Amino acid sequence: MEGYSSSIGHELRTPLRAIDGFSARLLKDYAPLLDEEGKRLFAQVRWNAQRMGRLIDDHLSFSQAGRTVLRLGTVHMADAARLALKKTRADNEHIHAISVSIDDLPDAHGDPRLLEKVWEVLLANAVKFSSTKETPEIRVEGRLENGDAVYSVRDNGVGFDMQYVDKLFGVFHRLHGHNDFEGTGVGLALVKRIVTRHGGRVWAEGKEGEGATFSFALPVEQTTD
Repeated sequence: MEGYSSSIGHELRTPLRAIDGFSARLLKDYAPLLDEEGKRLFAQVRWNAQRMGRLIDDHLSFSQAGRTVLRLGTVHMADAARLALKKTRADNEHIHAISVSIDDLPDAHGDPRLLEKVWEVLLANAVKFSSTKETPEIRVEGRLENGDAVYSVRDNGVGFDMQYVDKLFGVFHRLHGHNDFEGTGVGLALVKRIVTRHGGRVWAEGKEGEGATFSFALPVEQTTD
């Protein structure tokens, strides 16, 4: 099923690029023939085509994360978190206004590429959902506890209602509308899949208007599939 989904995802990319490309050309070359409503409608076509493209890309990443052969080794998690933060800064111009601290983190045993992706998703989410605060803050923490290496990303952002916590790590599940925050609803599901493949677990805590903490634990003596 994952292989089938991956093939379908790749096939859908071509018509989506055509829709987006032809819409852009119409907006550019035929703008004098369009009234404001016509321009708005074509802009909506482009926005939706691009959003569908992001959905497909994220779905493919989710599918590949379940099939990729794990290349295990020692992962310096503090370095992985800093590298992920650097990428997040590049993708978010408003990141400079957010205070981010990364504590000393215990090393992990796992696939460096996949664990770096976990950090990318968690930090990007923390940036996104705390960016509306006057003084946004993010803190990355880690500790050893009962044979596990436990990592957390805390933010003081919009938070969420704990009655919906079970939906957070599901594919395409979102607790906030597209008009409030961009996203496809795949990121946290990808985090769960990667961490689970490493024999770990994920969880989250939050309160509306007061921020959220997303955590994951990896066994020190690693067990993988």
